[in-house]
Amino acid sequence: MISTNLLKRIVLPVLLLISATVFGQQNIKVTGRVTDSKDGSGLAGVSVLVKGTNNGTSTDADGNYTISAPLNSTLVLSSIGFGLKEVKVTGGEINASISATASSQLNEVVVVGYGTAKKKDLTGSVALVTSKDFVKGPITTPDQLIAGKVAGVQITPNGGNPGAGSRIRIRGGTSLNASNDPLIVIDGVPVDNNGISGSPNPLSLINPNDIESFNILKDASAAAIYGSRAANGVIIITTKRGRKGDKLRVNFTTLNSVSAKRGESDVLSASEFSDFVRANGKAADIALLGDQSTDWQDIIYRPAFASDNNISFSGGLKSIPYRLSFGYLNQDGILRTDNLQRTNVSLNLSPKFLNDHLTVNINTKYSNSQSHFADGGAIGSAVGFDPTQKIFSNDVFRFFQWQSAPGQLNTNAAKNPLGLIQQQDNNSNVNRFIGNVQLDYKLPFLPDLKANLNLGYDYSKGRGTIFIPAYAATGFTRVALDPNDKSKGGTNNEYEQEKKNKLLEVYLNYTKDVKAIRSRVDLTAGYSWQDWLTMSPSFADRLANGAIANKAGQPFQTQNTLVSFFGRVNYALMDRYLITATMRRDGSSRFGPDYRWGNFPSAAVAWKIIDEPFMKTSKVFSDLKLRLGWGITGQQDGIGDYAYQPNFNYGDSAARYQFGNQFYTIARPDGYVASLKWEETESRNIGLDFGFYDNRITFSTDYYEKETSDLLAVVPTAAGTNFTNEVLTNIGSISNKGLEFTLGLNPIRTKDFSLDLGFNYTHIIENDITKLQLVNDPKYLGAATGGAGGFNTVQINSVGYRPRTFFLYKQIYDKTGKPIEGLYEDKNRDGIINDLDKYWTKNAEATAFMGFTASATYKKLTGGFVLRSSIGNYMYNDVKAGRGTVNSALTNLGYLNNPNREVLKSGFVQQQTWSDYYLENASFVRMDNAYLTYSVGKVFHDKANLRLNASCQNVFVITKYEGLDPEIAGGIDNTIYPRPRMYALGINLDF
Repeated sequence: MISTNLLKRIVLPVLLLISATVFGQQNIKVTGRVTDSKDGSGLAGVSVLVKGTNNGTSTDADGNYTISAPLNSTLVLSSIGFGLKEVKVTGGEINASISATASSQLNEVVVVGYGTAKKKDLTGSVALVTSKDFVKGPITTPDQLIAGKVAGVQITPNGGNPGAGSRIRIRGGTSLNASNDPLIVIDGVPVDNNGISGSPNPLSLINPNDIESFNILKDASAAAIYGSRAANGVIIITTKRGRKGDKLRVNFTTLNSVSAKRGESDVLSASEFSDFVRANGKAADIALLGDQSTDWQDIIYRPAFASDNNISFSGGLKSIPYRLSFGYLNQDGILRTDNLQRTNVSLNLSPKFLNDHLTVNINTKYSNSQSHFADGGAIGSAVGFDPTQKIFSNDVFRFFQWQSAPGQLNTNAAKNPLGLIQQQDNNSNVNRFIGNVQLDYKLPFLPDLKANLNLGYDYSKGRGTIFIPAYAATGFTRVALDPNDKSKGGTNNEYEQEKKNKLLEVYLNYTKDVKAIRSRVDLTAGYSWQDWLTMSPSFADRLANGAIANKAGQPFQTQNTLVSFFGRVNYALMDRYLITATMRRDGSSRFGPDYRWGNFPSAAVAWKIIDEPFMKTSKVFSDLKLRLGWGITGQQDGIGDYAYQPNFNYGDSAARYQFGNQFYTIARPDGYVASLKWEETESRNIGLDFGFYDNRITFSTDYYEKETSDLLAVVPTAAGTNFTNEVLTNIGSISNKGLEFTLGLNPIRTKDFSLDLGFNYTHIIENDITKLQLVNDPKYLGAATGGAGGFNTVQINSVGYRPRTFFLYKQIYDKTGKPIEGLYEDKNRDGIINDLDKYWTKNAEATAFMGFTASATYKKLTGGFVLRSSIGNYMYNDVKAGRGTVNSALTNLGYLNNPNREVLKSGFVQQQTWSDYYLENASFVRMDNAYLTYSVGKVFHDKANLRLNASCQNVFVITKYEGLDPEIAGGIDNTIYPRPRMYALGINLDF
């Protein structure tokens, strides 16, 4: 038998040791909260990982987490912008705090094209905007997320219709006839900026809720790695993805909004219009007056509802990070019947294989967009339609229409605004898929060398139908092509377009730290091939009953290919002297064989002054860096795929040749230039980055210069040629200079309250055309542009002036300040008023623009706003010019128009298209967004975290401009789809 003494001394201690070992390894449920060490606020998205395992999770919006871990194990806490922290598991509840430091913020990773870099190591001008800084509220397209957020980046909305998108300019335009849009890269796939039939904007097909960050490459030293497409900057969009070790996390958001019309064009009321006609019209005009009081602008608009719903699933399944999301948007436009429905599906996978030597990133995004387009012509029609007329009628048209005789449409008159909307059924269905597989392999025998293969595909197809009944005014006069077919009236048409964008890129990256000389070398070299194919079948033009009004034309197909070789060298000495050099050689099928290739180099240096020994003791500076950059980028977008080749087009019905009794339509040659070549932009940049008091204050300033040569511009053809009137060629140059400032402040950060402020300012010093002719002709005024008043132009491209400068007559006024009709200043004093008396004045583009953001948090409540301002931009009020005269109202053609109220001020009888009287200061301050968020905390038995939010878009506008909106790209106001004010309420649930 075992003695009691032996049992006490040996067996029991062994059993206790075994028991402690076994039970000590059992997992327990650990809950806790991670807070900011400075103010005690909960930190969202902090990674919580059991050290030495793949078991992990992340904190919710209030910093709370739950994880299963063994006793005495270690939890590793980490988050971008914060330092690492390890805590011991000693019980079921562990609270911890981590600190944000200047160095950790500067270690944020920035995507720079074909790789990444730490923020502190950047040599070029690059801006990073992450999801936490995005504009809040009802956002339909990605570009709206960063409006007003970045210096040098101007985002101008295209209008208020669902999915309209915006015009994006980075440091102004550098071209006249080629594209001024930046290159947009989504998860490594450069996408086509041109839209697809059936979609109002190519970016409207991307779900903003899937986006994690924007990296904006502004100067050539940063963007030149993209060569021929980077003259207008590069926007790199990175979508959200899962993280290794995370458990399943479900996020659901719903945002519901109501949009309301904000303002109307200033026209006469029914009683004012009647008085106006009786005072200025003849008996025939007075006889046309009705007996109603109809506000047409009120009738065509409506309060519009929108609902945006998204759910995502993310985590790390068996060490495979994943994120799957679904989104559904249903948005009505304020113009009646306007509607957009968009369904999005996104899947990102990031597995690793071969002992983590092979990383695979799979990114897929699919969207289906279904739109019902209201007839936008109703907007202009409502502004000018006679307010004394009734809406409906009992005749063939069903809506009141101006008639030259009973049952005969007056084709000169505007159509009934509500009839335009109700009697058109215009539907589209657009599908888009963007996907890529990126393989990154670290060679086992040479771990410093990595090979990267990127295969991408961007596919879109749009289809649509337009139906207008035979009795509708817009199609009433249409007749069948076959003279034996007596069909007439209406439209029953379809359209289709298909686009394929294929991408293949491969590059090698070698990174080596040479400790002996305290250096780091990063080398990248690669090859890129991208091909775009656009196919547009042709359909017969049909009447409402299907009869053919015009035969189908030839199907249209266009294709272009870009082949590139690129390389980059990054060198760091002592981690404070940085050098970057890039070279890209592009070949484009849009140019002839002898002009196809272009070389685009860049170089940049940076000095991290903060890391110098004499700065180590500074208690004020937390960052100080000087940047210098130079580079050449190219341009070939927007010029057509075959502009360098001879083309023939059939003339119109008046250009036919007779053989016997038969007339044949002849083909005429288009003008072309076989030596068409790259437009090139040379850029220089100098920048300074400051950080003060642990980056509680940050400040950056950049000065840039850009010179565009071999400008792709349209010029008149030589007299006597049998070509088109204009031809595209390389001619001229543009100079662009500017100054940018960015300021970030975190003045208050306590346990219960914090305040963050951001301000950016951009000043355009110069943006002038410096050359526009091969042979200088002092009599050449420039190339007219800027359509207004029908076929007239009110802008011009001239040497010594900004592109599209207004070119108008100087209006003469009487002693009371009233403009004298038809009287302008004779600038050259020759007694004749002609083009030589017009003068260059003002511009549609601002001389300065800025953005101001504020965000404050008090306990569980967070609020903020975004303000934007534009200074020095002018608008030609074509609504006033075209509708603010007596003759525009009293047409003597059997119908009446409601004039703009301007007619009561000017008294003009006839249109004065080129009078500078209609040029108005359109500078503005606009509050784009104001929002409020309340974090409720744990709900559903502590299984979910709830946040409530409210927001308002387009809160107010302060401006002297008397039109509907001072922010119209191009600077000519000819009735725009009004941007509504939107009120939204939302719910965010994290499981």
